Amino acid sequence: MKKTIPTFLVLWLVWVLVAGFGPAEVILGGAVALILSLIIGRYVNYAFGISIVWTLIKFVFVYIPVFIYKLVLANLDMAYRVLSPKLPINPKIVKIPTNLTNDFAKLVLANSITLTPGTLSLDVEEDGVLVHWVNAKGENSSDYKRHISQSFENLLGGKSE
Repeated sequence: MKKTIPTFLVLWLVWVLVAGFGPAEVILGGAVALILSLIIGRYVNYAFGISIVWTLIKFVFVYIPVFIYKLVLANLDMAYRVLSPKLPINPKIVKIPTNLTNDFAKLVLANSITLTPGTLSLDVEEDGVLVHWVNAKGENSSDYKRHISQSFENLLGGKSE
């Protein structure tokens, strides 16, 4: 019962952010969040602390702008490759090593790689992410990491190699 209220707040906030702030959405979201939090509240395993506020601010104002910048660059590169069919490509499946230990950080890293055109995360392993890369650059895993994930990982809490 201890986690029912935080679960309700998280579910309701997500609902309102997705559905909108109209009276019907707020009320319906509250009802759905209440029912779900009563059902799953005892099974969730998370803890909220004051540090979540700093982490959220850092994510919104630092990580997202870096991600958008990398996204624009990747889109321009892929558009150039599509419009220039004679441009050589070097498709390869590579393993990107990671120093991230937090599962959520690894999830964000893998999703960021997948959402960036030209790369697709295939699998997340204990010590890395398996990625299909349309135009692989570099000779080894540290080169791959530098090109694909280093800026993301630095912001997510991984140490540079």
